[in-house]
Amino acid sequence: MLKNLRDPSEKALGFMLLLPAFALLAMIVAYPIGKLIYNSFFDFRLSSGVNAFKFIGMANYADAWKDADFWNAATNTILITLITVPASLVVGLGLAMLANLPFKRKWPVRLALLLPWALPLSFAGLIFAWFFHTEYGVVNDVMQRLGVSTNRDQTMWLLRPNLAFTAICLTIIWKTSSFMALILLAGLQMIPKSLYEAAEVDGASKWQQFREVTIPMLMPSIIVALIFRTITALQTFDIPYTMTRGGPGNSTETLAMLIHKTTIEYLDVGYGSTLAVFMFLISLSVTAFYLKRIGRAA
Repeated sequence: MLKNLRDPSEKALGFMLLLPAFALLAMIVAYPIGKLIYNSFFDFRLSSGVNAFKFIGMANYADAWKDADFWNAATNTILITLITVPASLVVGLGLAMLANLPFKRKWPVRLALLLPWALPLSFAGLIFAWFFHTEYGVVNDVMQRLGVSTNRDQTMWLLRPNLAFTAICLTIIWKTSSFMALILLAGLQMIPKSLYEAAEVDGASKWQQFREVTIPMLMPSIIVALIFRTITALQTFDIPYTMTRGGPGNSTETLAMLIHKTTIEYLDVGYGSTLAVFMFLISLSVTAFYLKRIGRAA
């Protein structure tokens, strides 16, 4: 036994080297997820006093299935994901291709890409909440100067459900496009220039080069960017919370906001854990879909 430890096989050495990583993942990933699932089977309310931890089985899941607030928050979350992820990919790809042009000084362009990504989410939400303010906002001021609206007919961006949802999506797209652009820019710089030169010799137009060379070679970077962006979109909290607090009503409330309200404001840890399990399952399903797509591409 001691001899095997001193001179381990290649398989045993690999296991020994990965063991600390497995232990770390178990501590920071497996245990919290297991605890979350465990709590979801209990009526765990911090405001209930002595009987604050009572086993109720699948009752929380049944309640969530019949909860209109849950379905509203889940629908808003999915809509935000379906709208902002493709839009940020398109805008990010355009920004990445712009930053990849042969400028003499590239750092101002790349700094412009970095700044929105580095800005805290809550700060971005507060800035755009001011932009879309009914009376003092920049957006309404510009619309008035362009003659689109008048002082008597100001657009109440954050006070009407559809407009508030639109304002939140625009803010998220602005905030996340730079993240997509940075990942795609790294992918663009790894494409050999000889491929474009060969395509140009064969008479390919710029559009054909983009479609037949850029997109296929950039696909691994696109998939990676989509995985990270989709998961963060499903967990959207900061920007809607700082802009509208989920209002008007609960028209812009996301699943993460509902979990926060349930656990922090209502102190219902059991039901909040159930909602978090649903979010985890949605994120896991989306990640599995992307990984399967990567396997097919490989």
